[in-house]
Parts: sequence; C-alpha cells; structure tokens
Amino acid sequence: MPKSSRCVHCFQWILAVSTLFCLGFIAGWFAKPTHPNDASGPSGPYMREFLDEILPSKIGEHLRKFTRLPHLSGTEQNLKYAEQVRNEWREFGLDSVEMVPYDVLLSYPNVSRPNYIAIVDAQGREIFNTSLAEPTPEGYEDVPDIVPPYSAYSAKGQPQGDLVYVNYGRTEDFFQLERRMGINVTGKIVIVRYGKIFRGNKVKNAIRAGAKGLILFSDPADYCAEGVKPYPEGWNLPGGGAQRGNVMNLNGAGDSLTPGYPAKEYTYRSRPEDGVGLPSIPVHPIGYHDAFHFLKNMGGQIPPNNWKGALNVSYRIGPGFTDDFKNQFVRMNIHTNNQVTRIYNVIGRIRGALEPDRYVILGGHRDAWVFGGIDPMSGAALVHEIVRSAGRLLRKGWRPRRTIIFASWDAEEFGLLGSTEWAEDNAKVLQERAVAYINADSGIEGMYTLRVDCTPSLHTLVYDLTKQLASPEKEEEGLSLYESWHKRDNWTNDRDAPRIRKLGSGSDFEAYFVRLGIAAGRARYTKNWKTEGYSSYPVYHTVYETFEVVERFYDPSFARLRTVAQVRGGLVFLLADSQIIPLDANQYAIALDKYARSIAAMAQTHPQEMKTYEVSFDSMFSAVENFTVAAKEFHERLQAVNRADPIQVRAMNDQLMYLERAFIDPLGLPGRPFYRHVIFAPSSHNKYAGESFPGVYDALFDVEHSANQDKAWNEVKRQISIAAFTVHAAAATLAPPA
Repeated sequence: MPKSSRCVHCFQWILAVSTLFCLGFIAGWFAKPTHPNDASGPSGPYMREFLDEILPSKIGEHLRKFTRLPHLSGTEQNLKYAEQVRNEWREFGLDSVEMVPYDVLLSYPNVSRPNYIAIVDAQGREIFNTSLAEPTPEGYEDVPDIVPPYSAYSAKGQPQGDLVYVNYGRTEDFFQLERRMGINVTGKIVIVRYGKIFRGNKVKNAIRAGAKGLILFSDPADYCAEGVKPYPEGWNLPGGGAQRGNVMNLNGAGDSLTPGYPAKEYTYRSRPEDGVGLPSIPVHPIGYHDAFHFLKNMGGQIPPNNWKGALNVSYRIGPGFTDDFKNQFVRMNIHTNNQVTRIYNVIGRIRGALEPDRYVILGGHRDAWVFGGIDPMSGAALVHEIVRSAGRLLRKGWRPRRTIIFASWDAEEFGLLGSTEWAEDNAKVLQERAVAYINADSGIEGMYTLRVDCTPSLHTLVYDLTKQLASPEKEEEGLSLYESWHKRDNWTNDRDAPRIRKLGSGSDFEAYFVRLGIAAGRARYTKNWKTEGYSSYPVYHTVYETFEVVERFYDPSFARLRTVAQVRGGLVFLLADSQIIPLDANQYAIALDKYARSIAAMAQTHPQEMKTYEVSFDSMFSAVENFTVAAKEFHERLQAVNRADPIQVRAMNDQLMYLERAFIDPLGLPGRPFYRHVIFAPSSHNKYAGESFPGVYDALFDVEHSANQDKAWNEVKRQISIAAFTVHAAAATLAPPA
C-alpha cells in the first residue's frame, strides 16, 4: 500500500474512534449526574466523611496554639497569627488564600499614663485608686503585652464629681431614675453594672442623660454562677477581673472615619474627632472588688430590689456619698488614644465546580482582647478544623458545587471592623453572588445545649442537619443533637421544635445580613437560660479567658466544640453542595406572621391612640398573607422543577438566594442608614438583641417618650406602610417569570 493511502486510512480510523468517543462522552454526560452529590444527595458519603474528619483532638491543638499569647488587633502578634492562618490554610489545600489589609481607627490605652479612677477628698488628694491591671493567672506571669482593662474609644478626660448608681444603665433605668426618683445626673459621674444590654448603649444613655463620665463594673450577681469558685479553681469571674470592650455606637457603619466605604489607602477619612459613633465622655471598666469601694459609702435613696446586685453594699443611688464621706468625690483619669492602624483579614477560597459564581461564606474573627480562649478562638479553632477537613476531601477528588469562602476577620472587638470593611469592599459582588453567610465567633458560652440564631429561611435546614448529628453529652448516648436540643431548649409555643432565635448584632454577620441582605446564621453551645442568670459567661473579655478555662471547665474532651463545628461546617457544606439551595420560604412566611402579630399586639397597648390617629395593621397582615401564598406556590413549583435542566435549577436557586435581598430598604432605618433590613435589625436600645419589624418597633417605643404624639403616631403609620410594601415586594420575587 502506498504511503499516502496508509495515511488516509489511519486518519479515517482515528476520526471514527474520536467520533465514537465524543458521542459516548456526550451520552454519558447527559445520562449521569453532573456533580457527585447530585447522585447520592447532600447527605451522601462526602458529607459524612467531611463531618467525621472534624476531630476533637485537632480542635484542642488549634485552640492551644492560637491562645498562647495576647493578640489584640493591630499588634504584631495578631499579624503573626494572620500569617500562620494563611500559611496553614494553604497547606490544608485551599485553592487560594490572601491577606487583605485595611487602615481603620483603633483605640489603645496610653502606656505612659495609665487609666484609673480615684476617690478624692476635699483637698483633692486621691485616697483610693482602682487597679491598673488584673491579677495575672497562673502560668501567664511572664507573658508580655497584656493590655490592661479599658473601654476602647473612650473620650479622654479627668472629670470629677458626685457619683450616681443607675443599675444596668438601660433606657428604662435612666427613665426611672429621673421620672420616678427625681434624680438628675447632669454633670455627674454614673456607675452602672455590666449586663442586659450592649455597653455602648449604656454609654449612649448616660450621655443623653447629661452624665460627664461612666464607670462600668461586673457585679457578682451577673458574672458569678452560684456554687462555682472564681478562676482558676472554677470558671467564675475573680474580683479583680474587668471586662474590656468597645463603647461606640456605630450602628453598622464600619470604620468610624470611613462609614459606608472600605478603609483603603485611597479612601477619604473624616477627622478623628468627627468619627461616627465615638462617645463624648470618659468611660472605664473595673472589677467588683474595686466597685465595692465606690458603692459601700453611697448616699441617697435605697433602690428597688431589682437594682441590687450581690455585693455586700446597700446599692444606694446617690448622688454622692453618705454624710460621713460627703466631701469625697470621684475623679476619672482616662488617657486612651485613638489611632489609624492597619488590620488584616485572611480570605481563603475553594472554587465551586459547577457554580463558581455563587458564594457560601464561613467567617469568624481572630483578634482578642487578651488570649481569647473563648472569644473568639474557640470559634477560630473550629474554622481552622473545618478548613482542614475540607482540604482532606479536596485531595480525594471532592469539589463543592458552589464556591466556599473562609474568612479570619480582624478588629471585630473594635466594632466589627474587618468583616464590615471587606463587606463594603466587595458589596457589589456579594449582592450578586452570595448565597449565605455562616458566622463563627465563640463556639461555646455554656455547657448545656445548642444555641442557633438565624434567618427564618434556614430553620428547616438547621433542624434537618441536627437530626443527623449525635449529641455530645455523655449521658445522652444514642440521642441525636436535635433530640438533645429539643429536650433542653423547647421554649417555642408555635412549633414543637427547639428554639431558634433572631439575629441581633455583636458579631461579624451584621454587615452581611442587616446591610446586604444575605441569609445568615450562627450556632454555638450555650448555658441553661432558664436557670443560669449570670450575664454572658463570667470571664468574658478578661485576662482569665485562657485555653485552660475551656479545657478544664467548659469542654474537657472538646466534644461540644466538635459538635458546633459539625453544625457550622454542615450548614456550609449543604448550602454549597446541594443542587437546590436548601432555603425555605415557607418558614419565612410563618415567621412574618408571628412577628406581625407580635408588633400589632404591642401597639394595642395604646387602644385610644390607635383609634385617635387611625392606626391600622391591616396592610401588614395583607402583605404577610400574600407572601404566605407566594411562598407556598413557589415550593410547589420547586417540587416539580426538572432537575436535569440546569437553567430551571439555576432560576429557582436565584429566587431562593435573592429572597433575603428583597427585605432590604436602601434608605435604611430612621437614624440608622446602615441597618437596611426591614424585618430584622439590632434593637436600638440593645445592640445584642434582634428586633422584628424594627422600624415599627422603634416608632412604637418612641411613642412612650415623645412629647409630640401626633408626630410620633404618624411615624408609626409610616413604618407600617414601609413594612407592608417590603413584604409585598418580597412576595413578588417568589412569583414565576412573567
């Protein structure tokens, strides 16, 4: 055969084989699922392997290595931890990891002029001074760079005057003090106990009342559990412990000098004295041993019983001290400095196989006031272990359907700065692409049961996931996490299920949920809220928040923390890997109905005014009913969708993803433009608590304290109309294409 004929024959043979191969590949592509989990379902072998790979021993290792040294935001050690996280995430196998810097306003004590509070006599001599530092816990005596207790962003100053005790410093406490007790705090220094509400709200209330200084203290009634010894013998707060914390009222603004925009090198900055949310009076925290010296000689009225803590003092209100000490005053000496400082977020990614332009985010902060044994490193250790487990799966050939983003945020303790700046920096992309944000702050705050706070569309997913996980409690072998949680925290009356709470603020989900409208949730292990009355956990934000407090008392086996990691990781896995995004609009409808009835009941406490000003909630109830019908019809269509058609699947998923966005009002809440969610926002009176229909709630609250009732009730009517419009508009997003 001639050479040319052989070449033609070979070419024909290769062409035929290639054609058969291509036809076979195409047939196989359409005959088989396009993604591993589409065959086995989201609870298939990959998810089980992912959850099983999360190891308690590894969580303990991560927690130990990241709590050896103090790592306050803006310090060299926190930068070193950021670099360590970046390097280890790369080793774990993430597709990309980067460090993202921002230049934000932070706040530190003056090293050469320490903050303290004194009692001074008539000649101005200091006869008692508060402690300059906490007694160092055993084993940490030689550790450098432990920042003393202080209130970040406190105004500088040395105010002097009479002292007034105002319970928790809540709105109702100041109202009771002025209206019922006849005490005016203008020009006075006030002392309030920590607890019940965010410390920044206490400061705001004191400023509004005219106080010129504020002292915060941790009362044993709020920071010591009954029958438990102080650390290190137990997990209670020692008398010398004092809670650090920021005292700003940012209301979601992010960096105080660049509100609404990322704090990059090119960004315009306000003058430091014009920063958003900065307090105008000096503020300082003290322990209860020091507080005793201020309260023991207080004069004035005896307070109501619910104003009394657990110190051996009368808790008299003042102003000033008793007759024998009436010539003594209180002087604050506060020299805290605010300065623009560079912070670093660490951002890691696993690229999605089929929908790389859809993002599921797991984020938690890294910075701590001192060691951060609970806050935040018990959460940061869990993120680290989730990343390690995901990396193991990647090496075995798994890849999620959607992109997963992992974040180690900086400067959370200074006002959620790292997470908010990144959200501002990427707002346009996130609004188009983000499916959900799962928060990963402290993993444990108690030893009793699971706690979940999330948007209603995540409720069903949370319940389904926890039914697949085991209870970590030794005496509950064989019980699922759901069964254990249900038994221990079944407070709901409208559903036979464990309690899920509304999101407030106080952690890094804020910008994603309340400003951008991204479905969000968080989970942790918590205390028994029915029987344990102390606030938060006793050693919160103190030097005693060490690795040992977790290992000795909260979770010696790290089994509870592993369970929390499985909940957080499982939510991320299912949101990133399920063919249909597991969000439930029907649950949102149920929640909206509940919230609408609750806010209407609040208004009905003013029946005469409702009639006089013609206030009606009919439009809101009509909107909720409309949303309920739309949600039901949407899920009926979802059941019938052709899952083999990627266009149909994508369209339905987009409606689910954008549902949360539909509740965003670009104008924001009155006086709080960065809180844009019409259904959920932090309470204006306590940032930690979440309010439903916050615009209506705030308007009704203001009715109680407004001199202009006509204006106040008109604002109630305006907010009802905004809520009704928004719910109607959200219902429209669930409708089929025209």
